[in-house]
Amino acid sequence: MDVLISGGFSSAYEQLVPEFERTSGIKVTTRSGASQGAGPQTIAAQLARGVSAEVVILSREGLSELIAANRIIAGTDVDLARVPLGVAVRAGTPKPDVSTVKAIKLLLLKAKTVAVPESTSGIWLRTDLFPRLGVVEKINVKATPRGAHATEMVAKGGADFAVMPVSEILHAAGVDFAGSLPPEIQFVQIFSGAVEGGSPDIEGAKRLIEFLASAHASEAIKKSGMEPLATPG
Repeated sequence: MDVLISGGFSSAYEQLVPEFERTSGIKVTTRSGASQGAGPQTIAAQLARGVSAEVVILSREGLSELIAANRIIAGTDVDLARVPLGVAVRAGTPKPDVSTVKAIKLLLLKAKTVAVPESTSGIWLRTDLFPRLGVVEKINVKATPRGAHATEMVAKGGADFAVMPVSEILHAAGVDFAGSLPPEIQFVQIFSGAVEGGSPDIEGAKRLIEFLASAHASEAIKKSGMEPLATPG
């Protein structure tokens, strides 16, 4: 079974898939892609050029676009988890204050470079939050193709910090989690799974999504920095 997954849910997924393969007898092949954006490696772009995927796991915003494009089997979409945005800093460096809107604005204005993913969270940051804070013309934002590139950029000193889903920070190499954005400027992403329209094994695809949505999966989801949403049905 082929799966296309974006970064936000990947940490939990990687913990859970070996058990699914063991208990179901279904071998899973995983490829990654961004939930949204204009690049060639978005999940939508990969599907459009014929990359095989029976299951897609991505942000609800990205999934809604796939549903609108008739790429998803109706009624198979399931919300799996939600995650807030947080700040990643280089490992071992002092953690900045991120507890208030004022602190975040000052942090942005002081930074030489801020890394954000090009996907759902980065789109929201660049088109909503940064303009709302009045900093969009005053900060140097580097949008990276994937969240992993954003944390790597911070780890190597190429950016002062990154703003991205907490689940993509907690287990990333070379960075520390400084904290979540304050509630007044928080964007909570929902990550969802669905069966792709051309899937030759719809029942197997549904089994994987059900497994990821089960109460059994909730501990791994919590450890990855996300809040489980689905329950066994």
